[in-house]
Amino acid sequence: MTAPTTAPTMKAAPASARQPLGRPLQAYLACARMEFRAALTYRTAYLSSFAMMLLQIWLLTVVWKALYDGRAEVDGLGLTTMTAYATLTTLQYQLVSPWRSSPIDQRVREGKVAVDLLRPVGFPGQMLAGQLGWASAAVPVLLVALPFALLIGAGQAPASTAAGLAYPVALLGALLVNQLLGLLLGMVSFWTLEVSGALMAYRFVAQFFSGALVPLWFMPGPIRVAAEWLPFQATAYTPAAVYLGQIEGPGIAVALGVQLAWIAALGALSAFVWSRARRRVMSQGG
Repeated sequence: MTAPTTAPTMKAAPASARQPLGRPLQAYLACARMEFRAALTYRTAYLSSFAMMLLQIWLLTVVWKALYDGRAEVDGLGLTTMTAYATLTTLQYQLVSPWRSSPIDQRVREGKVAVDLLRPVGFPGQMLAGQLGWASAAVPVLLVALPFALLIGAGQAPASTAAGLAYPVALLGALLVNQLLGLLLGMVSFWTLEVSGALMAYRFVAQFFSGALVPLWFMPGPIRVAAEWLPFQATAYTPAAVYLGQIEGPGIAVALGVQLAWIAALGALSAFVWSRARRRVMSQGG
């Protein structure tokens, strides 16, 4: 269903005329703070999502223990490493992929895009900052849930000093890749008001091919090749594999480089899609 958005006729001034240097960063931080506070108002949804997270960790731990069936290793991987992987990917996926990917569809339906376009910073930047603010609201609850998650599942220290240093960088890369994917998905609403169906399909595909449920090293050859060519593996598998030492040495730099390449590619694609989506915003009165 095509649903162009309406906005009042108003031409935006050039960025240099609208704001002094340093103001864009403050504006983006304000967008992030607003979404952070909004996320915390949905306490029931957040608590439910974390309850489901703990349940998922428990179920994955039970499944992997059953699959190992008393064996110390499978394909060179110990049960402790596997349950630690399941725990880590579930925890970090809760951070990088919150239950609401983007506010764009809601703002398009309610006509609030008109207000967003009058702000002194670009629309995609506002939405991306807001998404990051919303995702950051998971941090306090994750810290509370962490001991329970480790009790239900398993945890272990980084495989090496290099792994410990590279993991936060990989986790940041995972967050940015996932938020850019969410931004692209949200901009679909400029062509159709309803994105819930696309969101459900996206979540299933993204969670599977990210390695959040099954590590890439256990996937059959063709599926693993497909997963390695998609951006989703950069959101779950890469940080966890770096942390647990499954990616090490020069492979760490390669993995981080792949994340950076996806960030650049998705950022360019987002700019292109927005250049088309903004044409869907119709002006009233002329």
